[in-house]
Amino acid sequence: MYRVFEALDELVAIVEEARGVPMTAGCVVPRGDVLELLDDVRDAIPGELDDAQDVLDHRDKLVGDARAQADQTVSSANAEADETLSGSRADADRILADAKDKADRMVAEAQAHAEQLVADAQDEADRTVTDARNQYDDVTARAAAEADRMIESGRASHERSVAEGQAEQDRLVSQTEVVQAAHAESSRVIDAAHAESDRLRGECDLYVDNKLAEFEEFLTGTIRSVGRGRQQLRTGSGVPTYDEPEDRRSERRR
Repeated sequence: MYRVFEALDELVAIVEEARGVPMTAGCVVPRGDVLELLDDVRDAIPGELDDAQDVLDHRDKLVGDARAQADQTVSSANAEADETLSGSRADADRILADAKDKADRMVAEAQAHAEQLVADAQDEADRTVTDARNQYDDVTARAAAEADRMIESGRASHERSVAEGQAEQDRLVSQTEVVQAAHAESSRVIDAAHAESDRLRGECDLYVDNKLAEFEEFLTGTIRSVGRGRQQLRTGSGVPTYDEPEDRRSERRR
């Protein structure tokens, strides 16, 4: 590159020092020297400049080829993207249809199971109420029979005591002190008979009340269990569980 600039400087000096042609703006320069300097300039110019000129000459062709290649690449990419999107959409539709069918099947199975549980619970509740009513009637009947027996026994004991006291009173009526003692004993026996009758009646009432309390607690537990099951079915919180009341389990163990 230094030789290029040096040759150009020499050419400028030759032109400046050349003899002018009269009546014109031209001048006379030594042809051989000028051609020699121009050859030196041509030889000193790097080959990369020639290659760069070739690139510039072919620039439009290269840009056109690159643009065509880019357009082809974009078209291929768009076609592949469309194909991939269509396949993905078809897969998504198929997966969604399968999921919907599975969900519908699960909902139908859950509903059938819930209806079966409700039916079983209703049957169990009806059977429990029937058993409890039968048990209540049986316990009430036994309690009433026991109360009647105890009252009858107390009445018989009372009447027997009264009869014995009366007989004793009649036997000892002629003796004042004996009569007074008989009266006292008769009163004591009568009071004892009344107390025994009252005690027996109280025990009978307590027995009946305890049995009725146990039956009431059993029915309360059953109603609470059925209520929890219905609440779980209404809220959709899963498969309801019906806990067996403790009184029922105790009754079964007995």
